[in-house]
Amino acid sequence: MRVGGQLDVAERAERLDDRRTADPDAADAAESGRLSDAIARLVPELTRFTAYTTADRAVADRAQWRGVLDRPLPDDGAGLETVLDELAVAVEHGCRIGQPGFVGWIENAPTTSGVLASLAATTAGAQRYLLHAFNGLEWIALRWLAELCGLPSTAQGVFCSGGSTANLVALGAARQWTFEQRGIDVGRDGLPRTGTVRVYGSTEVHRTVHRACAVLGMGRESFRPVPIDRRQRIDVAALDAALTEDRRAGVVPVAVVAAAGTTNTGAVDPIADVLEVARRHRAWVHVDGAYGLVAAAHPALRALFEGVAEADSVVVDPHKWLATGVGVGAAYVRHPGVLMRAFVEGEADYLEGSFSSTADSLASQFDAMGGPWADLGVELSAPSRGALVWAVLREIGVAGVRRRVARHCAYARHLAGLVADHPRLELLAEPQLSVCCFRYRPATVGEDLDLLNARILERLRRETPHVPSSTVVDGRFAIRPCYVNPRTSPADVDALADAVVRLGDEETA
Repeated sequence: MRVGGQLDVAERAERLDDRRTADPDAADAAESGRLSDAIARLVPELTRFTAYTTADRAVADRAQWRGVLDRPLPDDGAGLETVLDELAVAVEHGCRIGQPGFVGWIENAPTTSGVLASLAATTAGAQRYLLHAFNGLEWIALRWLAELCGLPSTAQGVFCSGGSTANLVALGAARQWTFEQRGIDVGRDGLPRTGTVRVYGSTEVHRTVHRACAVLGMGRESFRPVPIDRRQRIDVAALDAALTEDRRAGVVPVAVVAAAGTTNTGAVDPIADVLEVARRHRAWVHVDGAYGLVAAAHPALRALFEGVAEADSVVVDPHKWLATGVGVGAAYVRHPGVLMRAFVEGEADYLEGSFSSTADSLASQFDAMGGPWADLGVELSAPSRGALVWAVLREIGVAGVRRRVARHCAYARHLAGLVADHPRLELLAEPQLSVCCFRYRPATVGEDLDLLNARILERLRRETPHVPSSTVVDGRFAIRPCYVNPRTSPADVDALADAVVRLGDEETA
């Protein structure tokens, strides 16, 4: 029977289950040892891949692996055995950001503890909510990470998918707090229709800050870039002048962003000086430490990050220097409650309404949410990212993190020394952390150096195992290795310098 042209409930049910049977699900449910058998099938492929001893064939074999993997949507599934066979092809042609010579974007393939924690969390901690061990690891890892980076124990933190989301969350808190000081709850009522708002940061600030301004309704143009000094750090006097000028014009300063390690050159802004200026102008201070803040764990580098504990918000990406595996960022806010007021989702009958037990009568892991994560950011469902951070820190400890940071910063300084000593290499920025920006410069300059170095970079990727990225420093194209890869050796550092000289010489012969 049709009601208003639609099938009624009974007819829909009959069409959905016309056989009236309870067929088992088509997917293998990882029961009776099948999960371990399937993993064992993939282990040899993963082992070969992570040895990084074979040539990179991802592009050369593209037609081959696409022919295997890119098929029409299947009607009847091929089964788990076929999936394993085809996954092996994908692994063979996978992403090689873990190879020792990869020193490009600040990305990292996970070390073994991160791989295992990811597998464990995916299987046994499929959701960060509810009262189970992986939910507990979320809390523990947030506490450990804050302590590692020198943040106060009272800071409220939340894991998210990376620096992009973490910056969005932190600046959302800044927007909320700024307007609360003016009697406006923007989380509830939205931005006022009149008036101009600004977010301040150096010209080197990461572009995710501009995007956060857009997503938060302030607009990309609300970001006011501030000039940098000779060390690529924010010019504090220029910041003060910009805030003073805008304040006289009635502009509302939402946040000042200080970089704890810029992506371009690794420069660390003078956070304490930024704090002093921002406080005078009653502006929120946000520290983007996605890349560099982990270096604050090393006593020899801690002074670079003076003032970070007093910042209003801080972000850090464990998936960078800690090598947890991509997809793990964290945002911390000094003012408890601001995140909740900015991002509160509101209760739902199907979710919060399901929990009726009081704190002293909990009997099942399903009796409580286990944390207000949904109200502290932009995600409801999310994996247990804390398990990955916990695993890495439990494996290597603070001492292991310090040694890794020291080794990588030493690599950048060593490369800078090689560059300074070579007649055909030019250092473009003195390393502060683990980034070294340089270029090839022949004795007789007869062509565009930017184009020449761009060709050298392209040949590095195609012909050698060395994969730096590039940037622009003071208007000059730079070859830019960033050392955060735990697999990179001192020999790789020397070999990169040698390769740049060799390719440069060939290009200018």
